Amino acid sequence: MAATAASPAGATRPQRTRAARLHRHGDPVVVEDVALAEPGPGEVLVTLRRAGVNPIDRYVAAGTIAADGPLPRTIGLEAVGDVDGSPVLVHGHGLGMTRDGVYAGHVLAPRNSLVPVPAGVSLEQAASASIAGLTAYGVVVDLADITADDRVLVLGASGGVGLPIISLAAGRGARVWGQTGNPAKADAIRELGAVDALIADADGLADAAAQVRPTVVVDALGGDFTPAALSLLGQHGRYVVFGVSAGAEVTIDLRSVYRRSIRLLGYSGFGVTPEETRKRLELVLAALADG
Repeated sequence: MAATAASPAGATRPQRTRAARLHRHGDPVVVEDVALAEPGPGEVLVTLRRAGVNPIDRYVAAGTIAADGPLPRTIGLEAVGDVDGSPVLVHGHGLGMTRDGVYAGHVLAPRNSLVPVPAGVSLEQAASASIAGLTAYGVVVDLADITADDRVLVLGASGGVGLPIISLAAGRGARVWGQTGNPAKADAIRELGAVDALIADADGLADAAAQVRPTVVVDALGGDFTPAALSLLGQHGRYVVFGVSAGAEVTIDLRSVYRRSIRLLGYSGFGVTPEETRKRLELVLAALADG
């Protein structure tokens, strides 16, 4: 049990906590006891309950993102915990990158990085809502502006972001199809609101999705999937890219893009202001609460 110190209100405040610490980029993190400083101006101590695990956490540990962050430091970019007995989502403001993150029992977090968790949202849902939820919201609402008039093809649909994209797009009334290379994940795609799951690799995508006639393609894959999916879009289609797990370099026929007035759109969470992030997180949590 961590040692505690009395607070001015008579409660106790932990002096130490267990945390997953990054000492050198590329090395495994080390779980160890670390001291907890007194909260500074605008900071609050959060007792953490659940944390999300994302590819970006691996990139941070490898040093491909936030390589100039302090070492050693606690990693982890999103979590849910308690403040004064109330559940809060914790994300942003440099957590895990330029300051200690959330893979720990406690974290000193900027108060502005906390978003109240509404009733009906579980700790597990809230802990994984930030990065995947913000991406889904940015893709579906901000960039593609998907509506009930759209037919949407989601590539990499069974992934941690693909599934919430399906749910959010279907919730806005669109008809959605999800591509996966794994037949075992087809049911999950359908359960989140897709009309159907398309089991196809890049070579078979055009045939598998020929009847979809998408107005929007959402691409987490890149590689050979991109030219195949682009060929399916009609006039004024929107093509949104947010990942390149199948390859970052692609070859496309630009004449087919401009002749069909296709819009190529890219999503990244970098560059979004803290105020925008907080507003979107509130909307993401509200969507989860609404089912």
